[in-house]
Amino acid sequence: MSFDAHYISEKVFQPSLPFKENAVVNTDDLYQEADQDRMEFWNKQAQKLEWIKPWEATCEWNKPFAKWFVNGKLNASVNCIDRHLETKKDKIALQWEGENGLERNITYKELSQHVNQLSNVLRNQLSVKKGDRVTLYMPLIPELVFAVLACARIGAIHSVVFGGFSAESLKDRVQDSDSKLVITADGGSRRGKILNLKNIVDEALDNNEHHVENVLVVKHAHNDCHWEEGRDVDYQTSMEKESAECKAEVMDSEDPLFILYTSGTTGKPKGILHTTGGYLTHATYSTKVVFDLKDDDVYWCTADIGWITGHTYLTYGPLSNGATVFMYEGTPDYPDQGIFWKLIEKYKISIMYTAPTAIRSFMKWGDHIPAKYDLSSLRLLGSVGEPINPEAWTWYYTHIGNNNCPIVDTWWQTETGGIMISTLPGLHNMKPGYAGKPLPGISADICDHKDASVQKGGGLLSLTEPWPSMARGIWGDNERFKEVYWSQLDSYFTGDGAIRDKDGYIMVLGRVDDVINIAGHRIGTMEVESSLVDCDKVAEAAVVGVQDEIKGQALLAFVILKKDTVETDELKYELKQFVSKKISPIAKPKFIVFTEDLPKTRSGKIMRRLLKAIALNQEVGDTTSLANPGIVSELRERFKKEKKESIPQI
Repeated sequence: MSFDAHYISEKVFQPSLPFKENAVVNTDDLYQEADQDRMEFWNKQAQKLEWIKPWEATCEWNKPFAKWFVNGKLNASVNCIDRHLETKKDKIALQWEGENGLERNITYKELSQHVNQLSNVLRNQLSVKKGDRVTLYMPLIPELVFAVLACARIGAIHSVVFGGFSAESLKDRVQDSDSKLVITADGGSRRGKILNLKNIVDEALDNNEHHVENVLVVKHAHNDCHWEEGRDVDYQTSMEKESAECKAEVMDSEDPLFILYTSGTTGKPKGILHTTGGYLTHATYSTKVVFDLKDDDVYWCTADIGWITGHTYLTYGPLSNGATVFMYEGTPDYPDQGIFWKLIEKYKISIMYTAPTAIRSFMKWGDHIPAKYDLSSLRLLGSVGEPINPEAWTWYYTHIGNNNCPIVDTWWQTETGGIMISTLPGLHNMKPGYAGKPLPGISADICDHKDASVQKGGGLLSLTEPWPSMARGIWGDNERFKEVYWSQLDSYFTGDGAIRDKDGYIMVLGRVDDVINIAGHRIGTMEVESSLVDCDKVAEAAVVGVQDEIKGQALLAFVILKKDTVETDELKYELKQFVSKKISPIAKPKFIVFTEDLPKTRSGKIMRRLLKAIALNQEVGDTTSLANPGIVSELRERFKKEKKESIPQI
C-alpha cells in the first residue's frame, strides 16, 4: 500500500534564539542517549520519579504485552503531590474558573489535603479497595482531579467518562468495568445552562444491571436532583468527617492505574488499560520535554479529563512535574467568542494546548477577536487531536503566538498513553502540516502492507519497539486488543497513514480508512481539507468518500465559509478548481455542501463517522456525545439537495 501527499506546505519556521538558549532540550543529547541504549534511556527517565522500591528489570516484552520497570513499587498520587510538598507546598497547583466567573486557587498543600480526605472517604466510608473500579462522571472542576488522584492513592482503578455522554453510554462503561462506585456532581455548566449529571447517572443505573453500591455526589451546580437513600452519598458531608492524612497504597509498576474507553468500529467501546509505572514515566518525561515546562509556567490544556489528553497532559504529566495547571469549565464561545483570550490575559497563561477544530473555529470568528487581548504571556502553543492543516497552523502561529511562540504539533493516541511524535520546541524547526519526529526513546516507521519500511512516499504509521506508556490491553478482551492493533503488521499498527520527508519529519495523513481510492489513485482526505482551507473564503472543511459508479469512489466536501462569504454555485465551482490546481484534478470534490457547522463532540472534535454515514446514506447510530445533534439531519438534507443540483464536474 502506498499513497502520496500532494499538498504539502514547504514553509519552515525556527524557534527564536532566546527560546532555544533557555529551552529544556536544545541539543541532540537525548536522541543520542536513546539511540545508544534505549533501555538505559528509559531507566534514567523513570529514575526521575519517586519509587518506593526500585525495579529489577527495565522491560519484559511478550508481544503484544509488555511489562515495564518490573517489580518496581510506587504510587502515582505521591508523585503528583507528596514529593512536591517540601519545596512547593504554597505553589498554586490548580487554577480554576467556571463559565459563571467563579474562581478557585488550590495550592499543592491544599491539593494534598483534598486528595487525602477523599481517599479516606473512599476507603473508610465507601469500602473501596485496591483493584476496585470507580467511574467518574463529572464536569471539569477541581473535584474531578481530586477524584482521579484519590483513586490512584488507594489503588482503585478510575474510569473517567466525559460528562456529556448519554445515560446509555455511561451504563455501557459502568457495566463493562464492573464499577463499584460512581462519583458525579449534581450538575455542570454548559453555555449558561446546567446539565443535570446526577439525573443521567440515575438513568444509567436504573435497570440494576450493575454492581454499583454507592453514588458520591458533589454539590457543584446546587440544582435539585433525585436522591436515593442508602445509595447516594453527599461529597462535602463525607469529606468533613475525614482526616487530611492518608497513607498511599504501595502499587506495583504494572498495577492498573486507569481504564479509558474509546470508540470502537463495532460500536462497542474499548476499555483501554494503562498501568502505573510506565505510564507515569512517559507522562512526566514527555510533558517536560515537549512543552518545555518551566517552574514559573501557567499551563493550560483545554481538553476535558474525559479524554486521554486530559489524563496525561492536564493531570498526571503536569502535576508530576509540579506545574501550575489552569482549568476552565466552559466552551470557547461562551459567554462570548473571546473568552479563551480573556482567560490567557487574566491568568498570564504561558502554555496553551488545544485542538485544530478549536483553532479553525477561532479563525472563522475572525482575527479581530484575539487582537483585543494581551496574549504576550504566551511562550508556547500546542495542537492535539487530529492533524492540523497548514493554514490553521499559520493562523495559530501568527494571531495567537504573535509569530514568536513555537508550536508543538503532537501525534499520539489513547492507546499510546502519551505523545509519540512531535518537534522539541527548543531543538527543531517547525514545518506546518508535519507533526515532527518520534520523541527520543520512541521508535516509529512507515511501512507498506507487507511490513516493509517505506522510504519514499507514504504508508502505514507503525510503532516498532515497545514503550513505557503503551496500553496493556483492552479491559476484559485481550483477543480484541491483539486483533485491532497487532494483526496487520509485525509491530503496533496505529491505523494512520503517514509520509516522511528528507529530514525525518512525519506528516500524519489521518486514518487509513480516510484515504479514498479514486479511479485507482489514493487521495488522503486530510490533504483535500488542507487545500480547501487554504482558500481565503473557507474557514473549515471536512471531506469524506462517496460511492461513484464510474470511479469507484468520489469526494464529498462539507465546507464552512468565512464570515460574509456568500454561498453560490459559482463558488462551488471555484473551490473545485482550487483543489484541482492545488493537488490534482483527481482530488477535485464531486460534491460540495455548504454548512454553518459540522458534527462535533463537546471537546470540538469532528465526528467523521457521522459524515461518512451521511455520505453513504446509512444510520448514524449514537449521537449523544455531539454538541450539536441537530446538525446531522440538516447535513443529510443538504447533501440530498446537492446531489440533485450538483454542477457537473469539468
